[in-house]
Amino acid sequence: MTKANIILIIADDMGYGDFGIFNDQISCTPQLDALVEQGLTLTQHYSAAPVCAPARAALMTGRYPHRTGGIDTLEARGLDRLRLDERTLADVLGGAGYATALIGKWHNGALDPRYHPTARGYQEFIGFQGGWNPYYRYRLDRNKTIEYGDKNQYLTDVFSDAAVDFIERNQRGPFFLQLAYNAPHFPLEAPDAIARKYADMGFSLGVSLLYAMIEVMDAGIGRIAGALDELGIADNTILMFTSDNGPALGDWNGFSQRRFNYNFNGGKGNTYEGGIRVPMILRWPDGLPGGIRSDAMAHFSDWFPTLLNLAGVDVPSDRPLDGVDISPVLRGDTSGVYPQRCWQWNRYTPLGECNAAIRDGDWKLLRPLIPEAMQVSALDTALDHAIKYYPERFADIIREPDPPRTVPEPPASLLFNIAEDPFERQDLAAQQPQRVASMERELERWFVDVTGI
Repeated sequence: MTKANIILIIADDMGYGDFGIFNDQISCTPQLDALVEQGLTLTQHYSAAPVCAPARAALMTGRYPHRTGGIDTLEARGLDRLRLDERTLADVLGGAGYATALIGKWHNGALDPRYHPTARGYQEFIGFQGGWNPYYRYRLDRNKTIEYGDKNQYLTDVFSDAAVDFIERNQRGPFFLQLAYNAPHFPLEAPDAIARKYADMGFSLGVSLLYAMIEVMDAGIGRIAGALDELGIADNTILMFTSDNGPALGDWNGFSQRRFNYNFNGGKGNTYEGGIRVPMILRWPDGLPGGIRSDAMAHFSDWFPTLLNLAGVDVPSDRPLDGVDISPVLRGDTSGVYPQRCWQWNRYTPLGECNAAIRDGDWKLLRPLIPEAMQVSALDTALDHAIKYYPERFADIIREPDPPRTVPEPPASLLFNIAEDPFERQDLAAQQPQRVASMERELERWFVDVTGI
């Protein structure tokens, strides 16, 4: 049998509430809604981080972000860089005879040519290396040739056009296409006529722009699905859609992005469900059942071994993987679901929102602030980070260095039963002190393991 083609589509900062099928107030995703009906949807699918770069690092390597070097979004400090000795999904598939391409956002090594996507297994690259790009006056890298956009070209459409072109050129297969749209990440820019439609429905200007950005992306996905049908290769193509993390819900340039997030607590930047539980939709008529929703737990790191297995390609054994092959789960056998996952976003200490968490079975523990053991470096004290990144919160310390003061102890951990309380409304930590203590120890043990501290 011919190896399956793989198209992995990644949205940027998109949540469950941005789908029409999960939000009866909008209808901006008819193509994705159809994909949900046709394919397999994993409803307890988790990103590896609540922000871009570390999530993508895990998705491409099958390893927790801390093992890969890509731990944060800070490009100037190199914290987005996927270490050069890491093997990507594109590396392995390319070595097995796949044509490989990345179209769209990279963000796993923006400021150093050694980390360019064409050096990381992608034979073709059309996109940008950093965390964001304007949608009209954009800077575009076409295999290291730079071009600039104008008001007549919308970047999302450029990416969709490039994706269809790649599929047509490689229709004999097999191919691996990673289509990483930057929508609906800021800047909030969209065609006026589409945005006006949502404004007329009563949405704020910021949210209207967001929904318009998503609608344009959805239309592009429809064109890609149509191309697969026209070329007669849809049945043997694994078509996937996910988001790197939950939706950004704060203000951008005075525009509110706050919108319905399927009632999940939190959003981008924290480890509540709203920040890390992301949709995953798969359609593969030749290999997977369709029209199914599964509540089996899955994680970004699982896709490296799983997709290699589905493609009939050997999984490299030269380094430990954190992900597990969930291909049996996709076919209905949930007995092998791995029950425990951990998260830690390293944007230093202290953070006002939960950015560390562990889920074990139905239970999930969140740490509101990073404990001392989880600092990025023992050389960087919590106080130094606090002053550097949140000076307004510690103005009195800056003005009056004597006597020396310390950052307050973090608040107590939170504990939720996700099976009974998926929206994280009822903290059960006080009723379960032994479980809290055990999960805290396991979270810190995990962090030491993945960082090598």
